[in-house]
Amino acid sequence: MAKTTEELLARQKTRARRHRRVRRKVMGMPDQPRLTVFRSNKGIYAQVIDDIDGKTIVSASSREVKDSGINKTQAAEKVGQLLAAKAKEKNIDKVVFDRGGYLYHGRVKALADGARKGGIKF
Repeated sequence: MAKTTEELLARQKTRARRHRRVRRKVMGMPDQPRLTVFRSNKGIYAQVIDDIDGKTIVSASSREVKDSGINKTQAAEKVGQLLAAKAKEKNIDKVVFDRGGYLYHGRVKALADGARKGGIKF
């Protein structure tokens, strides 16, 4: 059943509130940058950010790993592995994880597990 506009706006506001709460505590430093996640209906995007300089060091998205026959959760795990490989090239092996206000399950958890399999510690 389709959601009404008010229900969708309420969900967005709730997620934004959770994200602000997480961001008050999570800060990316040059030696341990922040791995942040954005999840849309079609894809998932991840970035490794140095908050001191305000720059994105590495990014990856499900658009880069689209294979036919895989679902969104499997694509999220591959994004995590791709991000970890790119981060390893930049000598990044430890990050702090920013789930972006999303619950830690499903695609967000799959991305985190993929990054851990790729050798990133958090």
